[in-house]
Amino acid sequence: MSASAAAEKRRVEVFDGEEDLAVALAKYTADLSAKFCKERGAFTVVLSGGALIDWLRKLAEPPYIDSIDWSKWHVFWVDERVVPKHHVDSNYKLAYDGLLCKIPVQPGNVYAINDALNAEGAADDYETCLKQLVKNNIILTSESSGFPKFDLMLLGMGPDGHLASLFPGHRLCSENQKWVTFITDSPKLPPERITFTFPVINSAAYNAMVVCGSAEAEAVAKSLKNTGNLPAGSLTAEDELVWFLDKAAASKL
Repeated sequence: MSASAAAEKRRVEVFDGEEDLAVALAKYTADLSAKFCKERGAFTVVLSGGALIDWLRKLAEPPYIDSIDWSKWHVFWVDERVVPKHHVDSNYKLAYDGLLCKIPVQPGNVYAINDALNAEGAADDYETCLKQLVKNNIILTSESSGFPKFDLMLLGMGPDGHLASLFPGHRLCSENQKWVTFITDSPKLPPERITFTFPVINSAAYNAMVVCGSAEAEAVAKSLKNTGNLPAGSLTAEDELVWFLDKAAASKL
């Protein structure tokens, strides 16, 4: 996708504070859930770690807790730390404790990594899982890229501009064949992780990048202005990319 085409599919929303952002993010997610559940009877949602789960808290409250068809949700992780599911560093545990235990998503539709495997094995196993779900038409396939096309990815970024477990200057940012790969030398602990690759992330129908706080303000500005060669600056989507920012995160735009 050209830079101009990517820009046309991107919009930036700036909110007065985290509460307003959380309200808008819940509505955005719920609206897309209704759209995809009606169109194809399933909604594939990809989560990341960090503060994102807290910003999704409104989904577990009225009116969304009672209006969303949770039975059609399929939940994945864009990246995961290779630790046991009960470990404090686990993105699964973070999402379960903060959101999934509060909403009636079917347990069989929640796709965590196999934490009994090493990083390489966990990445291969997760990709095999995705390929089976594509075969079963739970996950769509992008006609333009040939990679899996998730309905919505909910993403965050770090002050260094990384997203998922794709860090600035790391070789994994250039991986264009695999769907899921692994890292054993993450500059952010813990060092062993699995991660979706950029072709998969950018093949999503809708991507939402959610950032609050001044710590990421410089990286937000560089990413949106396409300077600094940060991973977050390479984020696109097939249908729409929305940046959800509070005023602090947007302060250097």
